[in-house]
Amino acid sequence: MQPGIREQAEALFHAGNRLLEQGRLADAEASFRQASELAPDFGEALTNLAFVLDHRGDQVAAEASYRRALQTGADYFELHMNLGVLLATQRRLAEAESCYIDALRCNPDSSAIWSNLGALYLGLKAEREAESCLHKALELDPGNARAQFNLGYLCLRQGRFEEGWRWLESRDWYAALAQHFTFARWSGESLLGRSLVIGYEAGHGDMIQFARYVPLLKARGAARITLVCHPALKDLLQTLEGVDTVLALDEDVPRTGWDYWTPLLSIPYHLRTRADSIPDQLPYLSADSALLQQWAPRLPGGTVRVGLVWKGNPNFENDAERSLPDVRLLAPLWTVRGASLVSLQKGAGEDQLAHLGAALPIVDLGSHMASFADAAAIVSMLDLVICVDTAMAHLAGALGKPCWVLLPHYMTDWRWLAHGTQSAWYPNVMRLFRQNEGGGWPQVVEEVTDALGLMVRARQVFH
Repeated sequence: MQPGIREQAEALFHAGNRLLEQGRLADAEASFRQASELAPDFGEALTNLAFVLDHRGDQVAAEASYRRALQTGADYFELHMNLGVLLATQRRLAEAESCYIDALRCNPDSSAIWSNLGALYLGLKAEREAESCLHKALELDPGNARAQFNLGYLCLRQGRFEEGWRWLESRDWYAALAQHFTFARWSGESLLGRSLVIGYEAGHGDMIQFARYVPLLKARGAARITLVCHPALKDLLQTLEGVDTVLALDEDVPRTGWDYWTPLLSIPYHLRTRADSIPDQLPYLSADSALLQQWAPRLPGGTVRVGLVWKGNPNFENDAERSLPDVRLLAPLWTVRGASLVSLQKGAGEDQLAHLGAALPIVDLGSHMASFADAAAIVSMLDLVICVDTAMAHLAGALGKPCWVLLPHYMTDWRWLAHGTQSAWYPNVMRLFRQNEGGGWPQVVEEVTDALGLMVRARQVFH
């Protein structure tokens, strides 16, 4: 290669790096692409081109560029790490693990890559390996928040709550609250005669699950408790014992006016909740009587009325594993005579009902629900809810309604623990159906269908 051409390629490479730092991805891509065309063996340019392509959503082209970089003989940390991250997002976990190990060979002191490898093992339930990697990441960088959070996730999933809640404090979900409120954050001080505002966190399901802590804080003497929540939850959470005011995020939330504020998920940490002291009094939410009257005529008859939810929020990081791709995977449920099925599906997945046809009858109520208060009224009049790991599971549990939850093998959420068929958060009302190692829903649906058949036959005999 002529020296001048190499110099041009390097100049384009450095220009691309500057553009990347400025967030000008399209321009950075053009510079890296030109550099790699001038110098096809320029591994760094190919790696950075792949990085930009990945961030712009073109994973196929990004992987091809990473592979081209490897073919040039490039062997450095960033290349192996970035390719590993791309492969991990596609659940090509064995290939991702190999990339992470190559990255560690290049840079064994990288806290980030130890953390990534720990997260990968965590998803696979290789928990001993995961914990070892995460501790190594924190040994190298005690401030690695991602490693702290993943370690908290692991400890909570094992029921090691003392460690788990402490590590979970590393999360940054409540940064907006910290910036908004101008008064002190609660750190477990006495609440006797004090006022407290509890801030929203994460998703609807988290809000429903941890709202149970409000009555406990009121019992500790809190004079006034305000709960800030997602708009769709406001009416439902007003039925919660101990809450004085419920504010929705789309309302004006004052910056002052309370003694303390706290993120919702920090309460179990400060109250020192352990596996044997989970507040498990059910129900702690209830349906509005007017809504019960409104929805009652729309419910089907039958021996057992069953609500179905097969998809969660598609933006959730593990949604591809926790959600069923198609409602027709649940078709065996329709073979259970005496069971009447009701769709509680809202948003993603609603459109699939049109493909069921007359052979698979279902009453669609989910698409007509305006809020979780509507959902609570419907669920209260059902005999059972069968759902994937979504907010509807927590709603059913909080109402004390029987609920069967279909769980993925990969990245099973910590709150369901690593094993078992029962939930300590919702005792005697929730049953967990888990995928076998390797994943797949047919085995889970078969187990649920058999259990539903037993339930219907038992009801018919009883009646």
